[in-house]
Amino acid sequence: MTDPRDPAERLAALEADNARLRRLLDEGGMPDSLRHGMRNTMAMMRTVLHRSAESSADVETYVAHLDGRFGAIARVQAATDTFGDADLHTLISDELMFHLVREGEQATLTGPRVRLRPRAALVLGLALHELTSNAVEHGSLALSQGRIAVAWQIAEAEAATPVLTLDWIETGGCGVRPPARRGFGTDVIEDMLAYDLGAQASLTYAPDGLRCTVRLPLTARIGRRVPEEAELP
Repeated sequence: MTDPRDPAERLAALEADNARLRRLLDEGGMPDSLRHGMRNTMAMMRTVLHRSAESSADVETYVAHLDGRFGAIARVQAATDTFGDADLHTLISDELMFHLVREGEQATLTGPRVRLRPRAALVLGLALHELTSNAVEHGSLALSQGRIAVAWQIAEAEAATPVLTLDWIETGGCGVRPPARRGFGTDVIEDMLAYDLGAQASLTYAPDGLRCTVRLPLTARIGRRVPEEAELP
């Protein structure tokens, strides 16, 4: 349902909600682990507020995109367990399903089980939101024949940090070209992932769809691979 308020009112409401959450964090009685997780989320929301404003052409676009990004953050929170960890496959499939892109129909997901720590889940979840919403609005999924394949793998070497590589490949598009100007999504993928997670990301605008590759070190603060049942001793 469309929000009947004008963009300025919707923006004021979002900022008021943000302020109320900050006040709740300062109240007593909240466990330290929950307080830390909430502060992490609030810091991300404040970053999204400011950086979305820098890349939006008008207030209405700003509020619409902001609402979608806050929704993505909420979905990451819903996907986390009591320790704050989130399953990578779940993050991807939940974001796709929110945009009515179903695994096994328009999307294929393949990769080992990976659990992500809270900050890594938030940042990567936001990047996945930007990729998905762009595919639906401007990319391959704007066409009925469009498809997305997401695959990830972990390269492990002795005495070295494992590296998680995630490939996002869109096909079925037509005449895909780079955007006329740099937007928030590009900032998240190329800058925020690097700053927060030490990741390397590349974007390629192939004629039939966007390709994105993200490589990040799988350190203890970022996440871990969970052995499959067949691998357990």
